[in-house]
Amino acid sequence: MKARIGPIRTKHSARGIPSYSLELWHDGLSKHRQIKGDSEHMVSMKAALQAADWEARWTDVSEKVKERKFKLAGKQHLEAQKSLAAQRTSEALAEIESLGQLLAKSITSDVSVDWETLKDVVTFGEPKPCVNQWPVEPQISADAAEPQKADSKYQVQLSLLDKIFKSRRDRRFAAMDQLLQADHIAWQQNRDTRRLQHKIAHESWRTECDMLQADLDDRLAKWEANRQDFLCAQAAKNSEVDARKFAYGNIEPSAVVEYLDMVLSKSQYPDYFPKEFEIDYIQETKTVVVDYALPAPEHMPTLKAVKYIAARDEFEDQHLPELQTTKLYDGVLYQAALRTMNELFSSDTAGAVDAAVVNGIVTATDRSTGKLVTSCVLSVQATKVEFLEINLSQVDPKTCFKALKGVAAAKLHGLSPIAPIMQMKREDSRFTEAYGVVQTLDEGVNLASMDWQDFEHLIREVFEKEFLSTGGEVRVTQASRDGGVDAVVFDPDPIRGGKIVIQAKRYTNTVNVSAVRDLYGTVMNEGATKGVLVTTSDYGPDSYSFANGKPLVLLNGANLLHMLQKHGHRARIDIREAKLVANGRALM
Repeated sequence: MKARIGPIRTKHSARGIPSYSLELWHDGLSKHRQIKGDSEHMVSMKAALQAADWEARWTDVSEKVKERKFKLAGKQHLEAQKSLAAQRTSEALAEIESLGQLLAKSITSDVSVDWETLKDVVTFGEPKPCVNQWPVEPQISADAAEPQKADSKYQVQLSLLDKIFKSRRDRRFAAMDQLLQADHIAWQQNRDTRRLQHKIAHESWRTECDMLQADLDDRLAKWEANRQDFLCAQAAKNSEVDARKFAYGNIEPSAVVEYLDMVLSKSQYPDYFPKEFEIDYIQETKTVVVDYALPAPEHMPTLKAVKYIAARDEFEDQHLPELQTTKLYDGVLYQAALRTMNELFSSDTAGAVDAAVVNGIVTATDRSTGKLVTSCVLSVQATKVEFLEINLSQVDPKTCFKALKGVAAAKLHGLSPIAPIMQMKREDSRFTEAYGVVQTLDEGVNLASMDWQDFEHLIREVFEKEFLSTGGEVRVTQASRDGGVDAVVFDPDPIRGGKIVIQAKRYTNTVNVSAVRDLYGTVMNEGATKGVLVTTSDYGPDSYSFANGKPLVLLNGANLLHMLQKHGHRARIDIREAKLVANGRALM
């Protein structure tokens, strides 16, 4: 059974920056995943890797099912059933034993990304055109020997009478001369006819060869054009891989997140692991935060033995006692947390990760309500230096987790939620109630002379519309007019999302570069992934120069009007009029 890969969807930000996503499913394994990125090629590549992994797993599962069915259908006698029960018991015990080795087996596994394996090395598959068989060049045979008087055929054999009578002898010689002359004429005619036929045949052959060559040249030109297109597209894909490698080496946040996404995707877990995660990266402290989905208690294997009851010709399953099941479950979750952290640190070839936080997330059925609940049941933080000093092959996972000051529910299988050590901060005492402004706009409203508090709430509404499709949340801070944070966006997108701070400047003069520097400082202090400065006026070259290469976005008045128009609202910006209004107020 093949994985189903959906089409790539493209979204554009307000500034026209594209992002890409697709979904893929495997019906046999009941798997689903959404893959996102800022490159079509990288999204397709990651989807192909995930699909290949699922299909390999499905092959293993299918083979086991086929083998079992064959044995049940083909061996019905007592010994065969006992043998099958023993085999299933062995498989069950092996699976339970493997759960105790989740951490140990991963220590020697290399999950770092080999960039070269991500490159497209497929050769151009279209065969080079050729002519299967060229026509044979016509050849002319050698001319027959030209009749000569000295030939024996034309030698007169004189009889006695010929020798006696001269007239008789002369007639014999004259007849022989006539024969020679006739044969010579026939020889010439035959020669000329064959040469003419050969000339005609050779011209026809040349014409056919020229036509075949012209057709071949045309097909070769098309083939070469296709080959060059293929090589250019392949080179572009491979250049993109090199660019991603370079970006990761330069510790660019989006590239680090993408790299770690591939690392965790490579990690092999049993099929009942959701293997879903969200990654956030804080460049300033080189800290990665991972929300990792862990299996629910009800999804864990508990089968320990299978017995064959001959009297009923039935198999009877025996399961682990509840105490052993809960202990096994807790051990698996502790191992998964340490394993994930080890994979983050050990695969980091660029030195982009100095610290990591792993939050274990479980979605399971609440036995008291029967409803699905999602809880963070464990959270652990460590620096790379301290973690790599640990000999993971010799530790007790729970003890090691506690030694790292990890926090967890007293009993993980109870699914009691705990507060993660680090997560995206969504509560802030500065937040205030928002109110609507955008519906009051029309083409007569001059944004440059709007009340400054209304302007800040307008900006909140505009960005709320921008992030609505991705589930983002936009909050407005209390009015202060101190140049601090005016609004905060919480974007849940694991690739490009995070905390985004927004400052609104309802200015009638060019925004000074100092405001851009202040925004950058705010981004650093807030631990945000990006800062956005919105103004009704514009910025000078020094502002754009300072923002270049930093996680800053500068939106001027034209950008703001475009965003409003994009969402079906119209207004205007008249700086001169706003200045006159402001001067009039000052004189009053």
